[in-house]
Amino acid sequence: MMPAADTAPTSAPAVRVTAMPANANVYGDIFGGWLMAQMDLAASSVASLHARGRAVTISVEGMSFHRPVFVGDEVSVYARLVKVGRTSMHVAVEAWARDRHASDEHRVTEARFIFVAVGPDRRPRPVPPLAEEAAPAKFSP
Repeated sequence: MMPAADTAPTSAPAVRVTAMPANANVYGDIFGGWLMAQMDLAASSVASLHARGRAVTISVEGMSFHRPVFVGDEVSVYARLVKVGRTSMHVAVEAWARDRHASDEHRVTEARFIFVAVGPDRRPRPVPPLAEEAAPAKFSP
């Protein structure tokens, strides 16, 4: 699931946020649920843009935590559309963390989020096919 090189994607992150004390346990480790929520926000941005409307998370596959995130770390979340069905979209997501006083970044988690586009009636609706220019990737969870 992880690429060979451990370098952050070169594209702009979909979400960038500083981990705060309210997002941590008593030991200063950031809750995995908070990190997953940031990833879902990033993935939903990509999915709803492609769907040109509402898209809902239906599944998360292969969630892997590689390193802890600490209070004060800057977290960058990268998301890329990797597969499109008739109504569904698969979004590969990676989260990278950087100590706020250092320049090196580390992949902390990755997963694939699956969305379904829904209409005003909240029922699945078709989405456009995956464009060929979206196919190349630097990462592929």
